[in-house]
Order: sequence, then structure tokens, then C-alpha cells
Amino acid sequence: MASSTNQVEWQFRAACRGPQSTVFFPPPAPERRDEKRFREASAKAICKACPVQSECLDYALQIREQHGIWGGLSEAERRSLSTV
Repeated sequence: MASSTNQVEWQFRAACRGPQSTVFFPPPAPERRDEKRFREASAKAICKACPVQSECLDYALQIREQHGIWGGLSEAERRSLSTV
């Protein structure tokens, strides 16, 4: 059970917590390409300054998260890492 405790611990220290968390996932309605780029760039900027960025990315890769920005990488960027 220690790993789930550590998981929760790093999530509490994540810079993405709070109202800005909406930029990490696509909206329910389709978004234009330029809106997606801006949203993802905003999320990645938050990740860049996050103290738990590597833990977040490791977690997303471990569970094969298919949606959103995790650890500073998009879905496609994480997929390319897992195929290497």
C-alpha cells in the first residue's frame, strides 16, 4: 500500500491543483487547433515549474493514461515514449 500513499502525496504537491487544472484536459466540446495548442502550452508551462513533474510523468506512463497533459507531455508525446 505504500505506493498508493506516495501517489497521493505527490498529487497534493502538484502545481496543477486548483482552478487552472482545466487546461490539462480537452473540453467536452470540440476545440479548434489553435485553442488546443494554447491550452496545451498553458498546461505545459505549469508543469515546467512543478516540483513533482517527474512523478506525474512516471505515473501517467505506468497507468498508460490516454488523456490530458501529464508530467509536461501530451497524449501523443507519451505514446511516442512508450513505443521506444
